[in-house]
Amino acid sequence: MKGSAIAKKLTVREIDRIIEMAWEDRTPFDAITIQFGISEAETIALMRYEMKSSSWRMWRARVQGRSTKHRALRSFEVGRHKCSRQRQITFNNISKR
Repeated sequence: MKGSAIAKKLTVREIDRIIEMAWEDRTPFDAITIQFGISEAETIALMRYEMKSSSWRMWRARVQGRSTKHRALRSFEVGRHKCSRQRQITFNNISKR
């Protein structure tokens, strides 16, 4: 399926979210597949269709071989990083350090 055909079945908001998730280092393609029902190849086609050619080449070079984008290549169980200085929200109040 070509990028234009994929783009036609998605809303603008969904396309923006897919592009955002694809740029994130720690978001695997599997997460995009689960959330939006498009494969890794379809995600790549969508990115190629939606982005300028120079931006697409930069993204593609960045993503190729990146272990965090492919669940099978990941070496860790929990794939989420949380900064020690990140504030937690408890009962709608921001906790103090």
